[in-house]
Order: sequence, then C-alpha cells, then structure tokens
Amino acid sequence: MEIHIDHRSCTGSGQRTLTAPTVSTRDDDGYTALVPYGARTATPRQVTQAALSCLVQAIAVGNDPPGA
Repeated sequence: MEIHIDHRSCTGSGQRTLTAPTVSTRDDDGYTALVPYGARTATPRQVTQAALSCLVQAIAVGNDPPGA
C-alpha cells in the first residue's frame, strides 16, 4: 500500500493520527511525516480512514499522488 502526502497542502491538523497513529507523525515543523514501514503495522482500513480524515485531502492511498 502506497501513501502519498502533498506537503504543500498539509495544514498539520493531526486528524490522521486519531485513526492510524502508527502510520504518520508530525515532523519538526508540525506537518505530516510518514513513519517508516508504518503502513505495514496498520490495517488497510485504518490507512484509508486516516487519508479520508485529512481536512485538506493532502493524503492519498494508492499509486496516484494527491491532486492527480
């Protein structure tokens, strides 16, 4: 499962950590950063829910980057 984050759109609201905290975290600037191999520890449903919870739709699951 591929996860893409559009860092230009990310607002750092943190909604995705409520559904899949093992997949992403915040970087030093407070924006979304993927945890290495984090998608392997979460269920596909958790990853999808985390992407859907993004307020600005900056997270995409699959092969296409956000906004494509």
